[in-house]
Amino acid sequence: MTSSRLRRRVAGTAATVLLIGAGALATAPSAAAKANLLSIDKVSLHTPGLQVKVTYSCDIGMDHELVANATTLDHSPHDQSIAAGTVKKDQLVCDYNDHVALVTMRPGAGAHFDKGDKVKVTVFYFDNDGFRYGDEETVAVL
Repeated sequence: MTSSRLRRRVAGTAATVLLIGAGALATAPSAAAKANLLSIDKVSLHTPGLQVKVTYSCDIGMDHELVANATTLDHSPHDQSIAAGTVKKDQLVCDYNDHVALVTMRPGAGAHFDKGDKVKVTVFYFDNDGFRYGDEETVAVL
C-alpha cells in the first residue's frame, strides 16, 4: 500500500468518526441539556412577606428542594430584613420540562418589607447531601 493511499484511508476514517459523533449529538434529546435550570420571573409583596414566581426544570428522579431567600438592599445593615421560603421535593415536577412554582417567603423575626423596598432575591436547588446548585439571583423593587 502506498503512503498516499494510507493517508486517504486515515483521512476517510477520521471524517467518518466525526460524522458519526456529530450525528449522535444532533439526535440526542435537547431536554437533557436543559434540566436543573432556574429563572426568576417576578418578585412581589405577599402577606406576611414576599412571593417569588420561579420557572424551573429538573432531571427525572432528582431529590432536592427549591429554596428562595430575600434580603433588603436599601436599609442599613442593622435594619436589614430577610425572608426565606422552600418548595419541598414532593411538590416539584421533574420531567425536563419547564414548570412554574410560587415560593412564599416568610420574613425573619423583626423583619418587614414595604412597597418600594429594593430586595435581592436568590433561588437555588438544595439536595439531601447539603449541596446547593443552580443559583439564580435578581434585584427587584417591590
